Amino acid sequence: MTRRPALLAVASLYVALAASVAHAEAAYVPAPAMMSAQGSLQAVFGPWDNIEAALIDVIEGARRQVLVQAYLLTSKKIANTLIAAHRRGVNVRILLDAFQLEKVSSSVAPELAAAGIEVWLETKYQNAHNKIVVVDAGTANATVITGSFNFTWTAQHKNAENILIARHNPALAERYAQNWERHRLDAISYKK
Repeated sequence: MTRRPALLAVASLYVALAASVAHAEAAYVPAPAMMSAQGSLQAVFGPWDNIEAALIDVIEGARRQVLVQAYLLTSKKIANTLIAAHRRGVNVRILLDAFQLEKVSSSVAPELAAAGIEVWLETKYQNAHNKIVVVDAGTANATVITGSFNFTWTAQHKNAENILIARHNPALAERYAQNWERHRLDAISYKK
């Protein structure tokens, strides 16, 4: 008789383990297929190279859309370039780390929102640490910028930083744009 409770306990443990494995398997999403190399790549390294100027140059060339995902955005030059793009009819949309916005009083989020640019705040993560710019996804001129560079004066003038600019790679830009949208769906709208 004493074996029956032990067998029931083992069976219960097995069922719980099987459910846990099934849940883990359901949550697993395989990595997407590799993309073929397309377009051009430009590596920019600070403090020697002017990363901020390279970013501004790409944003100034935007024709349809600029998606920004930033941990921190305090650079007035980058903000002014985003506002200018918005004013010339480019769809500019921005995601920021909500907790950095609370900590750093020099964020340009209020200026961007006041200019009519849509800004969302990511609250789901301990650090929304992405630093990307996607320009004109869905076109032959699609460009992705990513790297360590926070969009700040300090990153340009005091830090060792890098960005990689991938031009004319529509598939890569579309992948980044889809990821940007996935994050936006989890974010909250910024209200000045």
